[in-house]
Amino acid sequence: MRLWHADGSGEPLILRGHERAVWAASFNSDGMRVASASNDGTVRLWHAGGTGEPLILRGHDDLVWAASFNRDGTRVVSAGCDGTVRLWRADGTGEPLILRGHEGWVLAASFNRDGTRVVSAGQDGTVRLWHADGSGEPLTLRGHAGVVWTVSFSPDGTFVVSAGEDRTVRLWRADGTGEPLILGGHEGDVLAASFNRDGTRVVSADDNGTVCRWRADGSGEPLLLRGHQGWVCAASFNPDGTLVVSAGRDGTVRVSHADGTGEPLLLLRHEGEVRAASFSPDGARMVTAGQDGTVRLWHVFASEHALIEAARASLPRQLTDTQRARHHLPPRGI
Repeated sequence: MRLWHADGSGEPLILRGHERAVWAASFNSDGMRVASASNDGTVRLWHAGGTGEPLILRGHDDLVWAASFNRDGTRVVSAGCDGTVRLWRADGTGEPLILRGHEGWVLAASFNRDGTRVVSAGQDGTVRLWHADGSGEPLTLRGHAGVVWTVSFSPDGTFVVSAGEDRTVRLWRADGTGEPLILGGHEGDVLAASFNRDGTRVVSADDNGTVCRWRADGSGEPLLLRGHQGWVCAASFNPDGTLVVSAGRDGTVRVSHADGTGEPLLLLRHEGEVRAASFSPDGARMVTAGQDGTVRLWHVFASEHALIEAARASLPRQLTDTQRARHHLPPRGI
């Protein structure tokens, strides 16, 4: 695997503007925009190509821990230390819908697949499922002992995965029935947890430097992916589930084979902690963000051949007809 910027420089596209550390960053469903959330109290929506200025969403009274798009890209959910979950129009118009109920910081929030529900979790140890239109009362899931650091839906929306200070990963039915499936084995606070695309696997990461890959039905033992030093703040699968990206306090981003074979495919470094890392929906890019206040976008190539083909596809557009002939390329327009 290679990470490469579109101009072949090997450097990421760096999005600057946040005034403090960035806690969250992720693509929308078509990979054209990126949402980020920061200690500076803002949510910013960027063009993934780096053009123009970001749309800045202001309203949280304190640092913002989470921000992500719904599936059709028309709304953004955010959560922060002011104890609120906020739902914004992605074009910046109007006022956000504010969901209140958590006691203390809200550390995670995201939509389900069809955008009709939002799940959140936080300092009060609860997981809450809300109607995205703000109607009714949230369904509250209790069971964690301590802070819940992360929560998200399964791809089909029937389950929710959460993890926290009690060192457990829990899989809940999204309708609140039954008891959660508890995955235990971490030796520290679990800071990240998410499903793969088909919902059969879960990846989680803790503050002891360990990333675990689990079967979502709870069978068998977890596969451990080691290498980070200290907190691992982010962990998620690529779209086809063959790779896991993780990032942490050691300033590195690692991409590992999800089956545990081989060494991490690459090692990147921010200036300070890396707090967010995830793939684009097509797996061709990756976004990272961290303590240095930047959001960075990387192109991902599965092989050196793929990199060369991409370079060949872009280079001819810049060549004269004479240069094309010299390199045995067809004339322009053919």
